[in-house]
Amino acid sequence: MVIKNPTDSHSERLNELQENPELAEASDPEDNPILLTRIRIRISKKYHQEPVISRLVSEYGLTVNIAAALLGANARDDGWFHLQLQGTSQQINSALIYLNDLDLEVWHESDNANDW
Repeated sequence: MVIKNPTDSHSERLNELQENPELAEASDPEDNPILLTRIRIRISKKYHQEPVISRLVSEYGLTVNIAAALLGANARDDGWFHLQLQGTSQQINSALIYLNDLDLEVWHESDNANDW
């Protein structure tokens, strides 16, 4: 996965969670406020038949809004998606790890709802 904003605290947290997965366990719901994060992802042709975005909802419990998308004619090229992800930091981090495991390019934009 390529995170284009290396100084972002969210990408630092993702790296921390990959090294220490036990940190992802939540202890108190109040410690996990709902966050809004914007990402852009490139989904290669290899995953056109896979429900990549759908899994963000079904397996990670996120609310996903597709803010923009660019798809080639007849889906011959890679797809680019601008997504708004809403969920706890644990849900978002788990979903980013999933996207990383697929080796997708991800540009992280913001984890602050006020930035919209």
